[in-house]
Amino acid sequence: MAGNNRTDRPGQPSPGSTAGLTAVNSRTFIKRLAVAADYVAHPPSGVVVLIYHRVGGGSASEVDLDPGAFDAQLSHLAEHHRVLSLDDAIDALAIGSPIDGVVLTVDDGTADFADVVVPALSRHNLPATLYAATRFIDEGIEFPWGAPPISWSALRDCVATGLITVGSHTHSHWLMDRLDASVIDGDLDRSIDLIGEHVGHSPAHFAYPKALPGSAEAEIAVRQRFRSAALAASRVNRPGHTDLHRLWRTPVQRSDTPEFFAAKARGGLRFEGELRSLAGRVKYRGMSK
Repeated sequence: MAGNNRTDRPGQPSPGSTAGLTAVNSRTFIKRLAVAADYVAHPPSGVVVLIYHRVGGGSASEVDLDPGAFDAQLSHLAEHHRVLSLDDAIDALAIGSPIDGVVLTVDDGTADFADVVVPALSRHNLPATLYAATRFIDEGIEFPWGAPPISWSALRDCVATGLITVGSHTHSHWLMDRLDASVIDGDLDRSIDLIGEHVGHSPAHFAYPKALPGSAEAEIAVRQRFRSAALAASRVNRPGHTDLHRLWRTPVQRSDTPEFFAAKARGGLRFEGELRSLAGRVKYRGMSK
């Protein structure tokens, strides 16, 4: 779900530049508005699904977190929340059982997942799901935004910890709302086959690239193949009121202070999520992946 271009591309404001400071201040202002909105409309009970992308990747991207900040977030979750595997959360949501918890998900499948993310998860004994875009892993090519992929052998080692579930993020990371219907099935099936071959089991869960809903044809294909499918929008998944093929997720960002992260883990900052979803639809207009 990361951006279409390299995170260190020319023209991107650095955190210390005037433009960078303006962007940081704008994000902080929006987050504070969202926190204030949470006091008016309290987040409901249910399952909060957090989205991560990279940790310690060395870029200036908003979705490339500092390893120390990530470890502190895991400590907070371990102390204050019930962290569920995605399978356990789906089981409860499917039958409408009352449940409160947090699910950790990571998109794409970059090398830092094995190098940084899984060791941190292991220290805290917390489960997570990786949604893997299999073309980059299988061919050993960088993602379009300049991140190296994890290898299949490293991914198998991650799964061997007993903490990691592997889901599909398509094969080619194409946007499913603008993909020709004739290639949807093949792209999804290629991802399923590769994960089954290299990890040992077919994926039961799917995440739409860039959290953009798919076309009608894509949604049918996804529902036929997966037990769940994930989007974004920073909402709580409520038992008895959740479409398992339209799971809401909340992105975690570099600009999330401990206060903002704690709010997101409680299901807050929905206002920020709504603005991000709107901005994403505009930002990715005309892109294919």
